[in-house]
Amino acid sequence: MKLLRRRETDQLPGTIGVARLDRRTKRLTTRLQPGDIAIIDHVDIDRVSADALVNCKVGAVVNAAISTSGRYPNLGPEILLAAGVPLLDSVGDEIFGAVRDGERVRLDGDTLYAGERVLAVGTPQDEDSISASMAEARAGLATQLEAFAANTMEYLLKERELLLDGVGVPEIRTVLEGRHALLVVRGYDYREDLQALRPYIREYRPILIGVDGGADALVEAGYQPDLIVGDMDSVSDEVLRSGAEVVVHAYADGYAPGLQRVQDLGVHAVVFPAAGTSEDVAMLLADEAGAQLIVAVGTHATLVEFLDKGRQGMASTFLTRLRVGGKLVDAKGVS
Repeated sequence: MKLLRRRETDQLPGTIGVARLDRRTKRLTTRLQPGDIAIIDHVDIDRVSADALVNCKVGAVVNAAISTSGRYPNLGPEILLAAGVPLLDSVGDEIFGAVRDGERVRLDGDTLYAGERVLAVGTPQDEDSISASMAEARAGLATQLEAFAANTMEYLLKERELLLDGVGVPEIRTVLEGRHALLVVRGYDYREDLQALRPYIREYRPILIGVDGGADALVEAGYQPDLIVGDMDSVSDEVLRSGAEVVVHAYADGYAPGLQRVQDLGVHAVVFPAAGTSEDVAMLLADEAGAQLIVAVGTHATLVEFLDKGRQGMASTFLTRLRVGGKLVDAKGVS
């Protein structure tokens, strides 16, 4: 009977696949299979998340939230549509109670079904609707720039001792003094950049620093990270056990949500409390430890990239880059 119902469903119109749900897109992409219907809750889908979904070869994306809010010209929806991935927007938070993870679902137009049963209704996005949203967002970019500047000043006041004098940076056993450091974030064009950097890595043998999932990116590219930095929410157990030194990024008050996971694996870790992002923490750590040059892969360089990350705190990355200064080189400037 189940087989008969599945055949009947397969004959209905639309995109059919297995539903996979997670409110955190980054976490969901670690378990997606080709053809899955990704159900997320992601306001302003950013480029990195969209690239990850496309690389997973998802059948469609269903978003409980709005994929382009108009706050700034986020890049994700255009990437999904350009790859031929159907995008259904604003289906509401109820979707997480209406759909079971692993359930076979069907997306047709503005409606998500299980067989012929309606699970959710939303707004299907196409090139015209996304173009209109992007035009509106570009018009409002000045407002976001003002907010970005205000956040930058707030962070500078809060973390001036760390930024200016290195107060609070922990000691690590990895020796970076006088060495090149290659810092990898699983972000913009990281695969292409790592491939292009192979001759540089062979010649200079830099200290390899993986920021959260960037450590897995290094392993996937055939390298062994020397140092893993981050809140440990997207690095695999295998890589954490690989022998690299681990620095857990904690909140400014010292609370480190990722520390327990690392300890449960039997891995020793150093804790670095700071208000910025894990990317910032890794840069400050390399700088304070005396790295001669810091080559950044997958990090954020432009205003739109900062905003596209979807965090007000990206102002901290802007200030960290100013602190690190001439030591910091984007991967494209090396390869």
